Amino acid sequence: MSFRRMIVGLTFIAVFTMAVRVSVDTDTWWHLRAGAWIVEHGQILQTDPFSLTRQGESWIYPGWLAQICLYAIHNALGFAGLNLITALMVVLAFSFVWLLLEGPLLMRAFVLLLATTVSGVYWSARPHIFSFALVGIFLWVLARARAGNRAWLWVLPPLMALWSNLHGGFAIGFMLIMAYLVGEVIEASLSVLSRHTSPSEVWRERRSIIQSLIIIGLVCAAAVAINPHGPQMLLYPFKTVSVSTLQAYIQEWQSPDFHRLEVQPFLWMIILCMVVLALSNRRKHAVELVLVAGFAYLSLLAARNIALFALVSAPVVARHGFAAVEPLLKNRTTGSQLPERLARRINIALFFFITLAALIKISVPLSDQVNREAIAGQVPVEAVDYLSRQSSRGPLFNSYNWGGYILWELYPEYLSFVDGRTDLFDDVILSDYILAWRADPGWEQVIDRWNIQVALLETSAPLARAMEWKGWVYLYADDKAVILSRSLEP
Repeated sequence: MSFRRMIVGLTFIAVFTMAVRVSVDTDTWWHLRAGAWIVEHGQILQTDPFSLTRQGESWIYPGWLAQICLYAIHNALGFAGLNLITALMVVLAFSFVWLLLEGPLLMRAFVLLLATTVSGVYWSARPHIFSFALVGIFLWVLARARAGNRAWLWVLPPLMALWSNLHGGFAIGFMLIMAYLVGEVIEASLSVLSRHTSPSEVWRERRSIIQSLIIIGLVCAAAVAINPHGPQMLLYPFKTVSVSTLQAYIQEWQSPDFHRLEVQPFLWMIILCMVVLALSNRRKHAVELVLVAGFAYLSLLAARNIALFALVSAPVVARHGFAAVEPLLKNRTTGSQLPERLARRINIALFFFITLAALIKISVPLSDQVNREAIAGQVPVEAVDYLSRQSSRGPLFNSYNWGGYILWELYPEYLSFVDGRTDLFDDVILSDYILAWRADPGWEQVIDRWNIQVALLETSAPLARAMEWKGWVYLYADDKAVILSRSLEP
């Protein structure tokens, strides 16, 4: 085995090994429930059947195809299947990013593994993991087009049509196209301002790529309409980000907390970007700066964008990192080399033992028991099991992060008060939920308005104490959750 093949192989084994982990989070459950409903009823969800507060209301969600995929995989392979599909989407994204990296092999491997580490905060078995893979593909196609292969741009509209049926992150595709378009306009403007070329010469030089990007952007916009909800899907991303409660209370929509260890690699990547751009003697393309600056800004606004920054910044770090260290590499003296046959045997042995270690690590998150133990740390498994064994007590108030799990385990006997579908609940319901959960003045009116008869809450939730003071009775309690009822009678 050659040294090159070994490094490439080990790099992607490392990426896959890092990505295979428990991928179920609190939002996975409502996606699985939606996928199950679509399969069972043979139709796409148009209205909400799952919540107490929005039941029957119009629900426009672009991820129906991903929900079917996730449900089918879970149905066939359980939690191991969800972990594997998540890891495969990560590998797919970084396979296309790898094709964009420049420089020595070991440097490219280092940059890719750093980007993988940075993006790890994003990976979970939810439709957005398909967006992650599609971002990698879009980056590669746009880079090919910028290098002169414009025909590749026509791959983007069918990909966009697929994307608009997988996840609302299709808006990222437009951001990438716009970044390349803005980069080309900046390059053209700088050429004119520097007076090196006339405006007509600049336009002749860049007209083809600028026109191509504009046309492809418009065709991609038309492609988004190829979904069960039609052209109105173009407005979906704007509706989602307009929910102010997202930024105020939901962690992945807030600015990253750099005190958390898993977020700190993002800080390292930003610093590394600044250092290599400062030290590199290679020309900085405007599109590189637009991508890095734009997605760094988005990532600092909302932690969920950190993974996107990892994808767009990796090629920039590799290109300019190589330029920064190239003078040092030229002066490097080569030591004595091992005989080719011995080197090949050593490479094979290293590859075998590292692969074996990776397989041992991968086997852990594929265990059903390991997944169930991790899930028990996220959601109130025993409390929900208690409710499942009782006759329904009427409308339920639940903590936000547990709504999806309630839908998976208790629907249709219980509906969620709220769950992770913030685009559905909007600020009106979410504000009422927060007021009630905090037991702020007016909480009783919220509970009475929805005729709540039972509540599933964190043990420490202020509402649990307020309900106890008002005479609600405990049906169940453990270190994680409590269940309270208006009365002991069902």
